Amino acid sequence: MNSGGHGLTRRSVLTAMAAAAAGALLPRGESEAQMASTSPHRIDVHHHHTPPPYLAAITARNITGPVREWTPAKSIEDMDRAGVATSVTSITTPALRFLDDAGARKLARECNDYSAKLVADSKGRFGMFAVMPMPYVDATLLEIAYALDTLKADGIGFLTSYGDKWLGDPAFAPVMDELNRRRAVAYTHPTTANCCGNLIPDVPDSIIEWGTDTSRTIASIVFSGTAARCPDMKIIFSHGGGTMPFLAERYTRLPLANKNVAARVPNGVEYELRRFYYDTAQASHPMALASLTRLIPVSQVVFGTDFPYRTAADHVKGLAAFEFSAGDLQAIERDNAVKLIPRLKA
Repeated sequence: MNSGGHGLTRRSVLTAMAAAAAGALLPRGESEAQMASTSPHRIDVHHHHTPPPYLAAITARNITGPVREWTPAKSIEDMDRAGVATSVTSITTPALRFLDDAGARKLARECNDYSAKLVADSKGRFGMFAVMPMPYVDATLLEIAYALDTLKADGIGFLTSYGDKWLGDPAFAPVMDELNRRRAVAYTHPTTANCCGNLIPDVPDSIIEWGTDTSRTIASIVFSGTAARCPDMKIIFSHGGGTMPFLAERYTRLPLANKNVAARVPNGVEYELRRFYYDTAQASHPMALASLTRLIPVSQVVFGTDFPYRTAADHVKGLAAFEFSAGDLQAIERDNAVKLIPRLKA
């Protein structure tokens, strides 16, 4: 397999790990001062917010997960500590999965209106991935049009799965085709599929299942033929692609054993994997980066932090410790996102 990316020797992995450990031991004020002393330039594409209408909805239903105490000021404080110029907001799991069609339509509109106002009032500090009333396809098509045409959203946010369906499922083909027609950006965040919640006592789904569900939806999009059918849709996968980089050999060999699958992947599996985008949220450490960057070119890696569950400073330190070249680091932390979403250049 063509590496196409930043290679690592055993020595450099150990060096990166040591550097990361040393960085973690720096006094908090000193390390943050070093980051903040440079002009803010980084673009965070994996930054969660909790719009007031969403907070009201999850509070009324006692839904756990999303942070209740989020405010724009807390986001900006974290961004300023790490030299982040702009964060593209998104709603984390469970998104709107807990609502019926009518409820999901209403809450999606309220949340997207809030996010658009946040963007407009923030003087460039925020962007938005619009939340969708998925899995309701007709409602989602209407909200895509509103979000992109009226609100000028930077892209559309999805979960990796809805119940027992992943994004390449035929039920979602009209949504994928519409995004392809618009040449739109689709951001994906993992969740827990119906099959796989609470499998191991005392181990939250986020520890294993979320990375796995990202891998499942990548497989769904590639092997269903959605990726080949929708070459102009640009997809960001969270957390360095989950477990996909480790499973890449199995992915690439499947069409060799299954002619039906091969017909749906005419350009080859690796071609599709290498044109997707992958964020660094909770993957800014040498183990994940070593695997991802041997498979994926640096041009397809974008900066993500998973705020408020992790800090931007964590990820700046992790990427710096990996010893990317200055050009590659600039590409990951800013330039690749600007190419994907040109509005963010300003």
